[in-house]
Amino acid sequence: MAHLFTPKKVGAYTLSHRVVLAPMTRLRTIQPGDIPSPMMADFYGQRASEGGLEIIEGVSISIVARSYLGAASFYHDGQVEGWKAIANAVHAKGGRVFMQLIHGGRQSHVEMTGGVDPVAPSVVPFEGVALTKDGFVPASPHRALDIEEIPGIIEEFRVAAQRALDAGFDGVELHGANGYLVDQFIQDGTNKRADAYGGPIENRVRFLREAVEALISVWGADRVGVRISPSGEWGGISDSNPEATFSYVAKVLNDYKIAYLHVIEPRIKGDETLHEGHAPVAVKYLRPHFTGPIIAAGGFDGASAEAIVASGDADLVAFGRHFTSNPDLPYRVKHKLPLTPYVRAGFWGGDEKHYTDFPTYEAAATA
Repeated sequence: MAHLFTPKKVGAYTLSHRVVLAPMTRLRTIQPGDIPSPMMADFYGQRASEGGLEIIEGVSISIVARSYLGAASFYHDGQVEGWKAIANAVHAKGGRVFMQLIHGGRQSHVEMTGGVDPVAPSVVPFEGVALTKDGFVPASPHRALDIEEIPGIIEEFRVAAQRALDAGFDGVELHGANGYLVDQFIQDGTNKRADAYGGPIENRVRFLREAVEALISVWGADRVGVRISPSGEWGGISDSNPEATFSYVAKVLNDYKIAYLHVIEPRIKGDETLHEGHAPVAVKYLRPHFTGPIIAAGGFDGASAEAIVASGDADLVAFGRHFTSNPDLPYRVKHKLPLTPYVRAGFWGGDEKHYTDFPTYEAAATA
């Protein structure tokens, strides 16, 4: 692990290793008012490490932005203390923590949006689901955003970024992946607009640009990251030429000199793993267009993570599933120790079981 466990400067910070906690929707925001629960602070504190980076699960910027019951959000002042507890838990172990900000767009239901129709760049047939008190249900019919409404959503991103700063986080990540609103604007399978936000790729990235600029206005470019999924299918997303589209996206983001570009590789489709052993491809064609740090995500283990960092195609690797059941994952990867198998049944929702009850390697050995 000669490359994974070397320091790396990422934006404003120098990390001591390159194993990143990926943002994962865990649906443990179960307190009234969508206030982060104490077990969330336990979860992130357990997985923090000296000089490591954690990226907090997609945090909805408004009520209308929500997609899943129990998902994280940050849209009122009453949530600040809950988020401070999470940031403090990571900092107590010497880690850095970014908050991922999200708008679900058409991936929602009126029960989650406060009774209003979900919004999207355009109305395109969609057979996705949202999570409500009745479980996973078909998403509600969505409507196309009026151009006059877009500045209001950009402002919600800015306000959420400010709240993250006030709560003591180290930066923010824009969720531009997995078929949520930003991704819906970028890809031509979901963006059929004929105004300044649709048509050629230069227009389709306008929403992305404005959201990034809003985050930078609060944090500065060196504490803002962006996540994309060039090969993703989750959320019914598609593009006629994803390599050209996302190469352009990478060039645009490179010009802003953001902290990092976070890329989901094609092995992952939502909550399922595809093509185990499939070689990463997106980072290879994005690397010439983005000169800053690239975080690769999607089905990595210790050996493949070391290999992609050694190759130079990526600078850091984000782990999701393995981090759920191995709170000390960087330690285990570094020392090539066996991993505790993850429990898929505990991924989305529940209590402490299969969430904060996984022991570290040393604790399990001692027991």
